Formats: sequence, structure tokens, C-alpha cells
Amino acid sequence: MSLLEIIDLKKYFPVQRTFVERLLAGRVDYIKAVDGVSFSINKGEVFCVVGESGCGKTTLGKLTIRLIEPSEGKIFFDGVDITKLKGEEMRRLRRRMQIIFQDPYASLNPRMKVGDAIGHALEIHKIAFGEQKRKIVLEMLEKVGLSPPEQFYDKYPHQLSGGQRQRVAIARALVLNPDYIVADEPTSMLDVSVQAGILNLMLKLKRELGLTYLFITHDLAVASYMADRIAVMYLGKFVEVASKRELLVNPMHPYTKALLSAIPIADPDRKIGEIPIRGVVPSPINIPSGCRFHPRCPYAKERCRKEEPPLIEVSPNHFVACRFFNELKGTGVQ
Repeated sequence: MSLLEIIDLKKYFPVQRTFVERLLAGRVDYIKAVDGVSFSINKGEVFCVVGESGCGKTTLGKLTIRLIEPSEGKIFFDGVDITKLKGEEMRRLRRRMQIIFQDPYASLNPRMKVGDAIGHALEIHKIAFGEQKRKIVLEMLEKVGLSPPEQFYDKYPHQLSGGQRQRVAIARALVLNPDYIVADEPTSMLDVSVQAGILNLMLKLKRELGLTYLFITHDLAVASYMADRIAVMYLGKFVEVASKRELLVNPMHPYTKALLSAIPIADPDRKIGEIPIRGVVPSPINIPSGCRFHPRCPYAKERCRKEEPPLIEVSPNHFVACRFFNELKGTGVQ
């Protein structure tokens, strides 16, 4: 059963220009961060969104919990269209949806002690105060692996390591007992030695608390560890969506293959077909015509430059936005 359903979601940011620049241009340009995305996430599922920086992943995550307002589209959370909710209705629903930000150094207030940072939401939603709040926060610190919790309660963020700060951020997201968590690259700012511990903690909490994750990452290796399903995002659109195993074994879009070929492999006999990829992600202000990946795709044809391919189901629950996917089969993880 779907907990979250997204229908044709778009977010366009107007480009900031001076009055003279706007007058000379004669138009308003937009950054098309998310440009018509549809998907659903089942209860208890980890749905990973993968892509390079600048592809719209973080914007998509924030849209799903209405941290930013969509330009178009609908967001259904547990059957309710949250784009229509206002004021107190939306505030009450926010208890069920939380976010873990990428940077634990920036997402915690340096002037707030750990106990206050985690417990503040309990006061805002009038759930607990005083000793009851302290008890809940201490239990949550224990749950995220900060033990003994009394040792961390009165510390400031600068007194903690990066991994400890991210555990505090996770505790803050979970203290309201939410159903849905947006995890925005929660390990990318951490040392490699710490990352595995945070990922294992998140999977453990998912099982214990029945959580549903939208997990955002640029690393397909991380996605392959966390995900039930993976969506590959490029310049505001999904180009491939499939179960983890199907996407790793049978990738069909050239961009997916390029991301897979970038994963380091210790075994020299275990191969992923290498896909050369040119340049960087184009500007979301001037999106290429046709297939938006064609300027970087080694297999692009004339049709790719003229016609934008739709995201179609090519096998059960495997969706691809490429007109020539049949010619590109293979080169998955063997």
C-alpha cells in the first residue's frame, strides 16, 4: 500500500536578475529543478533517488514534505493531497514526516544543547515538557547509539564528532515518531569509516519503528545497500526506475550504466561495462532539446536530439526513458 504518491510534480525557480537585465531579456527564465516527476513509495519501503549533483534530488525530497511549495503537481500522503492543506492541518501532519539533512554541521543550531535540539519539536507539538521531555530525549539518544545518553544531553554540537552529530540529527527527526523520513545524503559529509555505522543504524531503526524512507544519494553503491527500489534522476526527471536487483543486473539507460561503471570494484574479474560520459550536467535553465542526456550520451542519435523520450515500462516494474534501450542491454553488475 502506498504511503506517498507523487503525480507530475514540478518545481521551477525564477532566475534572480536585476530590473535592467529582465527588461533587456524580455522574459523570465526559470531553473527547472524538478520537471514532471511521478512515483509512489510503499509503506515500509526504502526508495532511493540517485544522480549527480544538480539533478534535482534534494529539491524533490523537500517537495514531498512541502518544505518548499511545488509549481505544479499533486502530493498524496496516506491518501491526503497535502498540496491543499494549510495552517494547522499541515502542522499536525508534519509530525508524520521528517527530514535528515546532508550536513550535520549546518543542520544543528550551534547555540542549542543536544537535549534542547531534539526535544524542541516535542514542545512545539505540545507532546511533552520538562522531565517528560527529558525522558523521551534520553530514550531517543540511546536508540541512535549515543550512550550513555546523559553524557550527550547537555553537550553542544561543536563538542561532538561528525558521526555523533548525524546521530543527533537522526534522533531529532525520529523523536516525533514519524512514518516517513526524507534522508538527504545523510552520510556524504562523514568519514568513510563512520558511514557504514550510520547506514546500519538507519536500517535498524526502519525495522524497529516501521519507517518509510526516501533516501537521496549520488552513490549507487550506497543505494544498492539501502534500497528496495532505485530511481535514477537526471536534470529534473527520472530516466530509470526499477527494483534494486533489476537495476543493478539489467540497467537499460546509458546514464544508469555510466553511474554503475563509476563504482569501484575490488575484484578485477568482476566487470561492469564502462560507459564513457562527457562533460558535466547542463544548466537546468537551458535544458537540452530532445533527450536531456543526449549531449553527454555516447549512443545519441539524431532522434535523441529532437524528441524527448517518455518514461515507459519495458518489463514488470522496470521503467526507462530511452528509445534505444534494446540496443544497450547488458553491462550490468555480473
